[in-house]
Amino acid sequence: MPKGNIMKIFRISGGIHPKGNKELSAEKAIEPVPMPSVLRIPLQQHIGAPAVPIVAKGDVVKKGQLLAIARGAVSAPVHAPTSGRIVAIGRFVAPHASGLPGATITMRPDRRDEWGERLPALDPATAEPSALAERVGSCGIVGMGGATFPSAVKLNLRSRHALHTLVINAAECEPYLTCDDRLMRERTDDVFDGIRIMAKALGVAKVLIAIEGNKPEALAALTGAARATGDKSVAVVKVPTRYPMGSEKHLVQTLTGLETPARALTADIGIVVHNVATAYAVYKAVRLGEPLISRIVTVSGKAMVRTGNFEVLIGTPIHHLISHCGGHVEEPARLLLGGPMMGQPISSTRASIVKGSNGVLALAESEVPSGKTMPCIRCTACVVACPCGLAPFDMAQRIRNDELDGAVKIGLLDCLSCGSCAWVCPSHVPLVQYFNYAKGKLTAEQRAKHKQEETKRLSQFRDMRMDKLKKAKQEAMAKMMAEREAKKKAELAEAADEAKVTE
Repeated sequence: MPKGNIMKIFRISGGIHPKGNKELSAEKAIEPVPMPSVLRIPLQQHIGAPAVPIVAKGDVVKKGQLLAIARGAVSAPVHAPTSGRIVAIGRFVAPHASGLPGATITMRPDRRDEWGERLPALDPATAEPSALAERVGSCGIVGMGGATFPSAVKLNLRSRHALHTLVINAAECEPYLTCDDRLMRERTDDVFDGIRIMAKALGVAKVLIAIEGNKPEALAALTGAARATGDKSVAVVKVPTRYPMGSEKHLVQTLTGLETPARALTADIGIVVHNVATAYAVYKAVRLGEPLISRIVTVSGKAMVRTGNFEVLIGTPIHHLISHCGGHVEEPARLLLGGPMMGQPISSTRASIVKGSNGVLALAESEVPSGKTMPCIRCTACVVACPCGLAPFDMAQRIRNDELDGAVKIGLLDCLSCGSCAWVCPSHVPLVQYFNYAKGKLTAEQRAKHKQEETKRLSQFRDMRMDKLKKAKQEAMAKMMAEREAKKKAELAEAADEAKVTE
């Protein structure tokens, strides 16, 4: 297999080159964050159904103990980040732009940080692929690049698809974010081990580790790890520094030249993509029996007193992390959870760090694009920038006219919401907001339609049940009347027989 930068790279359309601003935190080593006084652990930290709590208020728990079990095939369990007492199970502000509350377990750490019973270590060399996937699922691991899809579900795709390649997304293309970069540099062997474990679970013959060219130290570290093992099935590939290189389908196309059909999975063309931080979590789950209870988070932005990369317990309030970094030098013009392109505005710093939180950004006024929104001049800059080959200005126009079906027909559901179109728009049209609004409205309409259909189905089922009961009642009544009539006839016949005997 080609090594390092020798491998052919395929060109893809679209994309932009925003200022990286990674120098604010790239050279700052990972440091642990002190234990907060309270941890608020949301039950919805993944795509799919929320976890179901199995603890109660007042319970004393140990570090790593299961707090909530997965519900259904697409879900993930939640574990205690440390030892302490459960003080509440209810709804609390979620780490989402809406600021709406979500089901949350609140615990108060006891500061002893005592582990409970850990799962036994597995030997990837002898463990069955299904056992590795099951371990990943039981440890609550999800995609840590932001998508938060339950990782075990993707590892089990081998049973339904002919897989041949695992792609490790280590591009980290979002500006400011450097947590994956530091993870690859500082915990290289563990990350590489996790990658090979995932390859074993998937049963693939080839692994491609994709790292953008602006991370030379990470490239060198993982290239060295691959050479040290002598594993010829693994290639570390330098990919262009361009946003959104970390988009799953575009990364696959860049590496292989294969295009994933619209609204299909990369698994449909034999490829599965996992984030590099997910690989590290898999290593800890399989080798150490540790569930996903912490993650590396980048804190950056010129409104911060101190920037860096921090290992943070899941459930840590955002304000605790900001306070640990010294707070703000000025009121942030924008406070984000995640990167500046696809991150979510933080509605409340009381919300928690969750499994998909890769960054907390406090951007100063000078870092936020300024300019009054003006009418679209149809310059088509958004079309050139769109990595999916869509016409954003046309979709936005249809959405403004409430023609959602028309927007869907020209590709709304293929939009990544990557923000490239809005970034290049000279009229400062909030294109991504239009698209997210439309997707949200479509989802709400689908839910309402599903609810209506379900109500109709239940009503029809009730009518059928009532008809069945009515029919059964009528049949029982008819049977009872027939039996009564038969009994009456029998009694009359018996009386007649007795009269004859008397005569």
